[in-house]
Amino acid sequence: MNRIVRFAFVSLALVALPAFAQVTYQWKDPKTGNMIFSDQPPPPGVKAVERKGADAGDNPQQSYAVRIAAEKFPVTLYTTADCIEQCANGRNLLNGRGVPFNEKIVQTDNAEAVAELKNLSGGEAMVPLVLVGTQRFKGFDPSSWNNLLDLAGYPKSAPYGSRPSGAFAK
Repeated sequence: MNRIVRFAFVSLALVALPAFAQVTYQWKDPKTGNMIFSDQPPPPGVKAVERKGADAGDNPQQSYAVRIAAEKFPVTLYTTADCIEQCANGRNLLNGRGVPFNEKIVQTDNAEAVAELKNLSGGEAMVPLVLVGTQRFKGFDPSSWNNLLDLAGYPKSAPYGSRPSGAFAK
């Protein structure tokens, strides 16, 4: 009976192991010529480094739920340079929930960008406009924006350490 319990525990641990996997680096050691596999980046000057793993290129601070929601329902915020308070409120709401988003600042002298905004907002160039997947909402209404984000599966608040998104993110 003891062997069965140990076998079950080891099997479960091996199955769960990929869930804890991070980025793996692979490179050839220039001194020895050996292939190196590590969870740490290679020393400076090493060429032909290959990154593998779930977080390769992604923001490691993002939770699994955020990554899935962002993949299925990407968020884009349309703003203009003269939209100050409403656009800042929208940006703050998205960042407060930890939502990764792209911000498109529409130049009013760019006819193509204005036409795209008019097409998305139903004929009038109204900002802010939030696009969550294929759903959109023009103007800033926190309850409507939160409803769209809830339906897309984004968390209600940003996790500790999450980075802000948007045109003014640092």
